[in-house]
Amino acid sequence: MALIYDTTMSPSKHELLAAWLPTRPWFRGDVALLERVAAYRVDDPEGEVGIEGHFVTAGDDTIFHVPLTYRGAALADGDDFLLDTTAHGVLGTRWIIDGTGDPVFRTVIAETIVHGGRETEEWEESASGVRTPREPATRLRGSGAPDHAVPELWAASVSELGGVTVAETGFATLRIPHVLDAAALAGGPIAGLPTDAQQAGVPGADGHYALRASWAGQPVPVTIATLSTVAPE
Repeated sequence: MALIYDTTMSPSKHELLAAWLPTRPWFRGDVALLERVAAYRVDDPEGEVGIEGHFVTAGDDTIFHVPLTYRGAALADGDDFLLDTTAHGVLGTRWIIDGTGDPVFRTVIAETIVHGGRETEEWEESASGVRTPREPATRLRGSGAPDHAVPELWAASVSELGGVTVAETGFATLRIPHVLDAAALAGGPIAGLPTDAQQAGVPGADGHYALRASWAGQPVPVTIATLSTVAPE
């Protein structure tokens, strides 16, 4: 369950993204025109780390996919993935992390993909403490099945290549595309992602899985992550 508080963040998520996106080699846009399109949440089973993926535009129809995690303390050895800290009106100081560099994000998103998972339920909490359910803005669907084994990605090496973040171990490779152009939004291929994974229909066929998302104005599910596994010899 994701709990969204009726409070403030300073700097805000918008301000954090506007400062960080121009530092990414795959970002091509005008941050003065940065606009939120949608977002998704998945759940940390331990309840310690907030996980949210953002879809934004920056002056044209290209959508940028930015997963973030929200932590109550610094990520160990995570300086390279830190956007900044922010003051949350309820939770206090939060460390805002590029999700691809956070092992909790990689673990949870891998489980969502491989187990055929979906977005988490969302609740809003008012200033008086009243909680009400909120309809998720984005729908997720992993291509796997509940009985499939989830590979370990905690200790993965992380790199960026051509607008895709790649987290890999000896037995699994997670890819997160950041640039969703017109072809991708129409359900077409995304550069840097394995074709077999993008077209995955049979759960886990040939060791390839995909996570797809749809939202208001985007009824065609678009691939936002792939996971490829290699059986150990």
